[in-house]
Amino acid sequence: HPCNISGWLLMLPHRLSSMSISVSWWSEVQMGPPDPILGVSEAYKRDTNPKKINLGVGAYRDDQGKPYVLSCVRKAEAQIAAKKLDKEYLAIGGLGDFTKACAKLALGDDNEVIKSGRNITVQTISGTGSLRIGANFLSRFHTEARDVYLPKPSWGNHTPIFRDAGMQLKAYTYYDPKTCGFDFQGALNDISKIPEKSVIMLHACAHNPTGVDPRPEQWKEIADLVKKRNLLVFFDMAYQGFASGDIDRDAWAVRYFIEQGHNIVLSQSFAKNMGLYGERVGGFTVVCKDAEEAKRVESQLKILIRPIYSNPPMNGARIAATILNTPDLYKEWLGEVHGMANRIITMRELLVANLKKEGSTRNWKHVIDQIGMFCFTGLKPEQVERLTKEFSIYMTKDGRISMAGVTSGNVGYLAQGIHAVTK
Repeated sequence: HPCNISGWLLMLPHRLSSMSISVSWWSEVQMGPPDPILGVSEAYKRDTNPKKINLGVGAYRDDQGKPYVLSCVRKAEAQIAAKKLDKEYLAIGGLGDFTKACAKLALGDDNEVIKSGRNITVQTISGTGSLRIGANFLSRFHTEARDVYLPKPSWGNHTPIFRDAGMQLKAYTYYDPKTCGFDFQGALNDISKIPEKSVIMLHACAHNPTGVDPRPEQWKEIADLVKKRNLLVFFDMAYQGFASGDIDRDAWAVRYFIEQGHNIVLSQSFAKNMGLYGERVGGFTVVCKDAEEAKRVESQLKILIRPIYSNPPMNGARIAATILNTPDLYKEWLGEVHGMANRIITMRELLVANLKKEGSTRNWKHVIDQIGMFCFTGLKPEQVERLTKEFSIYMTKDGRISMAGVTSGNVGYLAQGIHAVTK
């Protein structure tokens, strides 16, 4: 009807203006920078070279370059499926069978801390979620010092995790680019100047991204100095068992610090050592002065977790708990994690042997000395660029490679490429 049309036309400016408001809420949102590691994977996917190698990915691969599911994980899943369990919510702090086993794995079965009930361990959304819960806890309760000192360099995600939780980020010397090793003296010098009560982040084993770890005697000196400086230690242990193949050896620093009287906080991940990447299985532990303090800390951790994700996911925790609490599966897991670590160690040795075979006269000893999934090769950004352009070998610009991406089938080609850009 004409009257209806004219009324609608009168309303049109109002409708258009409200439409323009509704589509412009986010006009101030800027395009964020791409993730450096995901960017490497995207470029790799687009490459058509049949010899291409992706050394950016931070997940274990078998010697055929395929994702690997542990046999003990498959068996645990079958046991869980046979029980026909329900899918009710877990408690806020997670699955009790998992959190107890998680703490024992890190601290050791007979640790005084566990016996006296002065630790609290909650299940988290893998290592990242554990670090974020820890950062939130520090932000709310460690109010005398807001500073967190990270090793230089550290895992890229450490910075936004702590920054977004309201902590201030600082750094201490760690890696020496000249030796591609640990700058022990530089670390001690910097730690000796850290203000009292600050938080210091330590990688328990298989330092990410460098693969450079302190030796036990160096850990002892660091522990003494940290105690003198009265610093709160935050251990990140994402690779227990995956570094050396020995779960006790990889947890040595954590246990030594506790033995020396440090009441640490600790993040754990089961992504690498159980291959449970997408299941998001982790734990966060606070070591307290007594059982009463542990109860208070537990209550506040639950209050922090509740408005973030209410409670953690169930399936991965059940898998990990089944493996850790079933003797034959636990034994099988120890063998499998040892096998994964050994494959990585073998690839390091093979890469160095192939570089020598290519005629490289450089000293590549650091490739073997470093440990864990990652290796800081010492390659410069322009050399990395040449490797990508000329050989379709992909890695992050800082020359970090994931040793899991190296196989007996591609190690010769990789050595050929590295030699070509470094001779």
